[in-house]
Amino acid sequence: MSALLKPSLNWLLIFIPIAAGLHHLAPSSQSWIFLTACLAILPLAGWLGRATEHLARRTTEAIGGLLNATFGNAAELIIALMALRSGLHDIVKASLTGSIIGNILLVLGASMLAGGLRFKVQQFNPIGSSMQATMLTLAAISMVLPAAYHHLAGPSAAQRELDLSTEIALVLLVTYALSLLFSLHTHKLVISSAGGADDSEPGAAPWSLARSFLTLAVATALIAWLSEILVGSVEHAAQELGMTSLFVGVIVVAIIGNAAEHSTAILAAYQDRMDLSLGIAIGSSIQVALFVTPVVVLASHLLGPRPMDLVFTPAEVIAVGLAVLITSQIASDGQSNWLEGVQLLAVYLILVIVFYFLPA
Repeated sequence: MSALLKPSLNWLLIFIPIAAGLHHLAPSSQSWIFLTACLAILPLAGWLGRATEHLARRTTEAIGGLLNATFGNAAELIIALMALRSGLHDIVKASLTGSIIGNILLVLGASMLAGGLRFKVQQFNPIGSSMQATMLTLAAISMVLPAAYHHLAGPSAAQRELDLSTEIALVLLVTYALSLLFSLHTHKLVISSAGGADDSEPGAAPWSLARSFLTLAVATALIAWLSEILVGSVEHAAQELGMTSLFVGVIVVAIIGNAAEHSTAILAAYQDRMDLSLGIAIGSSIQVALFVTPVVVLASHLLGPRPMDLVFTPAEVIAVGLAVLITSQIASDGQSNWLEGVQLLAVYLILVIVFYFLPA
């Protein structure tokens, strides 16, 4: 009985039929549809994260971090593709921006804070974190240059912006693939954690591969279905709730889409597995910037009413640049403490406030 009364995200599963019911029976209640869909996706993202964590426990820290980042971004990619199909390019770009800054500021900040409250100083591989910081810088460059071209070339270069974005997307995909080759094959001994932390939880056996993959499949299918409901209500809900679409995309949708990584990265840091925690948090941001974003750009040529470019708003570009700057500074020395977690969270809260007060 006590297990049933224990607080859990699973309680939010009740919002799956509620969101579906409102969508079909009360389509005018856009705000309630949006809120219930968000709440319904949260526990599903959590289950997706749990299944991924059990798969990761059968691998190394590097591969485990990659698995968590990949499947943790599945919800983000699904939401982006659904919004893309509806032509909501501003929402797509905002959610991608929010995912990048949310992972390296909110998730990594909360992880360093949680781990730092238990351990005075936590160590991680400085070579691996330095490479990740460089990849983050590349991600920032891929956002800055298209935006700079847009403002320098003027409105007459709109078609060239699409060609530019497509070619940059291909460069990013190739670079991401080569980074995986580097970290998982040619330099895996250099990048991997020297600590060799035990991946298992005391008294808990990892799930079977069949159970893990079945959970991933079911959670992904339900997230895709609910994402379509969420995307269909996001614009009207933002207006009714007094928020801009930019704020909803950067903050709300991004947090919902990345819920899977949140608990896993924080738990890893609390267990003094900072290499895994950084691999999830920073690795997820890198994957969004260098894999998810290019895939969405290329997919936009097949889905939706028109192709999507890589021209982000000045606010989004500045936010990513500042997030990358402070994260690179904090992750460069190979150790962390609770104050550095507070600093990352403080930057995230400042950005939340700024995006909230930005005019539509």
